[in-house]
Amino acid sequence: MDQKSEQDPEREAPREQEPERTPEQKSEAESESEPERHSEPEQESKQDPDPDPAPAPAPAPERESDRQPEQESERQPERQSEPERAGRRGGRGRLGRVPLTTKLVAGLLVGATLLVVADRCAAMYAEKRAEQTLRDKLGLEATPDVHIHGFPFLTQLLSKRLDGVDVTVPDAPAGRVTLAEVRAEATDIRLDGDLPLPVDGARAARVNGNVLLAFDDLDRELGAPAQVRFRALDRQSVRADGELPVAGRVVRIHAVAHIRRDGDRGVTTSVSGMRLDVPGIATYRPGRPARLRLHPQAAEKISHDKSKARALLAVPSVARQLGVAPEDTGPAMRDDERLSRITERPGFKEKLMRANLVDLVADRPEALERVGVDPVLARALVRLRAQDLSERVAFSFQLPKQVKGLRLRNITVERDGIRADLTGSGLAVGTARRAGS
Repeated sequence: MDQKSEQDPEREAPREQEPERTPEQKSEAESESEPERHSEPEQESKQDPDPDPAPAPAPAPERESDRQPEQESERQPERQSEPERAGRRGGRGRLGRVPLTTKLVAGLLVGATLLVVADRCAAMYAEKRAEQTLRDKLGLEATPDVHIHGFPFLTQLLSKRLDGVDVTVPDAPAGRVTLAEVRAEATDIRLDGDLPLPVDGARAARVNGNVLLAFDDLDRELGAPAQVRFRALDRQSVRADGELPVAGRVVRIHAVAHIRRDGDRGVTTSVSGMRLDVPGIATYRPGRPARLRLHPQAAEKISHDKSKARALLAVPSVARQLGVAPEDTGPAMRDDERLSRITERPGFKEKLMRANLVDLVADRPEALERVGVDPVLARALVRLRAQDLSERVAFSFQLPKQVKGLRLRNITVERDGIRADLTGSGLAVGTARRAGS
């Protein structure tokens, strides 16, 4: 009992007031004091045999809200550090896992791509220089198109030999006309000059191609004064049709131009079938002999008009062409029945259309006027020279003098124009041409 009384005052002694602690500090303190609380009852049970000891104060219950911030603060650094460490390990490992062979192949591909790009850039530069040179040498208005064959280009340049070059020249002047297109393919080309200096000249072993004289260009350049249009008639002929103002009237002009080669470097034409039509009245054909003949409509009217028929029968040269004897002409001039017998004969209309009335232009212009032909217009037609008319529809062209060594072959008329094959050998440009000439 004395021992109990000595210990009670220590248990019952008031405790010193502790400062208020944060939830974290409380949690740490409780975790440290918990073992002590478990050990104190054991000691008391050994020292104090009293069956009714004073109960020890129960520990304060731990709240979920106090424990949650601490747990979150401990877990958050772990979540953040884990992806960072994985990312750093992955970044260092990706390149490390690529095989050396793959790296070498990738490097070779990149290098090859750069070489190809450099080679194509050099080829494009050479093509542009060649286009400008051709334009200056030939005096072209339009820039030609040059394409260099073969790959790689730089090795060809170093060896001073090109596999081939395609050249397309649009709107090439050729005398009175313009060639719509000149295409040429040069092969086995030798370059002259000391590299890396600019190339002085070139010589092509063989050249093949074609030229086109388009009908659209002929219409524009030759057909403007007479509004003539050209079109294919057959493989060797071109038909020309247009309109020509004569004595205040519009006369239709028709002709045929026959194509033939002029030497090895040119094309020319010969004109035939020239005629001038006064619609519904007459056709005039210049030349020797000149012919002025009635159209079917005019002949039909004359065969049914007694005054017009008598006007023609009064001209002896015309009566002979119509097959009317002189002894029949007199009665027909006075008797309508006798005239009807003549005009109603089979074939009289066709004979009227074949009769040449050109002599009436000078001798009997009043007779022309009575049958419906304007004598002023007839005189203007007769004054037109066949040569002058032919020149309106005739055309020719020559290859440019600056280009030597080329020849024309197989000239044909196609739907869109006149085309000729182009062949040659030893074609030289630049100082190579001057040295070889």
